[in-house]
Amino acid sequence: MKTILTAALVLLSLAILLTLGTWQVERLYWKEGLLADIAERRTAEPVSLAQIEQKAAAGGDIEYRRIALSGTFDHTRERHFFATFEGRTGFYVYTPLTLADGRSIFVNRGFVPYEMKEPATRAAGEVAGEQVIAGYARAKLPGKPSMLVPDNDLAKNIFYWKDLDAMVASTGLSGVIPFFVDVDASVANPGGWPKGGVTQFDLPNNHLQYAVTWYGLAAALLAVVFGMWWRSRKSG
Repeated sequence: MKTILTAALVLLSLAILLTLGTWQVERLYWKEGLLADIAERRTAEPVSLAQIEQKAAAGGDIEYRRIALSGTFDHTRERHFFATFEGRTGFYVYTPLTLADGRSIFVNRGFVPYEMKEPATRAAGEVAGEQVIAGYARAKLPGKPSMLVPDNDLAKNIFYWKDLDAMVASTGLSGVIPFFVDVDASVANPGGWPKGGVTQFDLPNNHLQYAVTWYGLAAALLAVVFGMWWRSRKSG
């Protein structure tokens, strides 16, 4: 009876380890496909806002798709997302861009150091008049990404996660397009701030390492079982 239970436990453990390894291999192929897709999108020609909206309305993936648009920034309603960039602590500046049809879209204009959070410290970069920008569409987050992420501090205008609904509500705007745009590095502001081109494209891809780990544990389990069987056979 003991032998049967031991064998059953070994087989169950082996099945779990092999399943986890196979799942990581499947995730590896998925991640490699995603990275290749992102790389292709980064080099594509920018499309219009209307094309991105049409794709989003159809349930398509708009993340990292190149976009070109124009409008006027409403600097009085900019919102600040706590971030680090090139080893410095500061904020990404999210500013509503008012479009020709009266709607708005929040644009990540780029990074400013912590001590330049207030617009008065970088007045030259508060560009006026119609602006033509290029960048990347970024999807609205469905919710707080982790319990470890602090709550957004609306009173101090400091966002620790990109809550578009809270940004909209805190500005009193209406008719806001339900996704973001990150400007690319081609958008240069007077005075150098905000500094564009802050979009992060490097997604972690450790699935091969995880797969090797799970398969390795499965092999180790088989080696231990075989070793125990061999010793018992010789002693018997």
